[in-house]
Amino acid sequence: MDPDPLPSHELTELLRGWNGGDQKALERIVELAYPELRKMARRSLRRERPEHTIQATALVHEAYLRLVDVRQMRWQDRAHFFAITAKVMRRILIDHARAQGCSKRGGEMRRMSLDDALMISPESDPEIVRLDEALEDLAKFDSRKAQVVEMRYFGGLTSDEIASVLGISTQSVNRDWSLAKAWLVREMTRQEPSGGSAPQS
Repeated sequence: MDPDPLPSHELTELLRGWNGGDQKALERIVELAYPELRKMARRSLRRERPEHTIQATALVHEAYLRLVDVRQMRWQDRAHFFAITAKVMRRILIDHARAQGCSKRGGEMRRMSLDDALMISPESDPEIVRLDEALEDLAKFDSRKAQVVEMRYFGGLTSDEIASVLGISTQSVNRDWSLAKAWLVREMTRQEPSGGSAPQS
C-alpha cells in the first residue's frame, strides 16, 4: 500500500472516539482517509470491466454509508479500519454483480492479476462472484487464509499490515497468501462447483 498521509496515531484516536459513540469521528475519519479510500476503490474497480457502472467515488460513498451502520465493532487501529473497509467494498461489488444477474460461467478464459494467479473470463462481474464464492468455501476450511486474501486483494493491505490485524507474523501471512492463491486458482478453474479440500498449511 502506498504511504498514507494520514498519521496512524491520529486515525487511532479518531477510531477510539468512534468506539466511544462520537458519530462525527467517522465523518472526520472518512474525510482524512478519503485519498486512500479512493485508491482502494480504484484498485478494486481496476479488476472490473471498463464499463463497470460503479465509479470509485460512488464506491467510497456507499462504503461510508455501510460503515455508518456498523455496530458493536471495537475499532483498533489504521490497519483494522482498512481491513474492515476492504470487506465492505468486497460486499458492495458482490452485491452489485449479483444484482446485474451475472451467471457463474464466463466465456474464453484470460489471465488477470491476483498476483497473476487467477484465471478469469473477459466479463469480470461473473468472475468476481466466483471469487467471492471460492473465498466463502475457503473460509469454511480456513478463515484466516480467506481473510488474508480479502485484505490483500480487495483492500491492498501489505503483509505487515495484515499481520498486525490478525496478530500473526508477516511470514505466516505470506505463507497463507501463497497457499490460498494456489487453492483459489484450482477452485476457480474447476468445471464443476467448488467443494475441494482445504489448502495445506
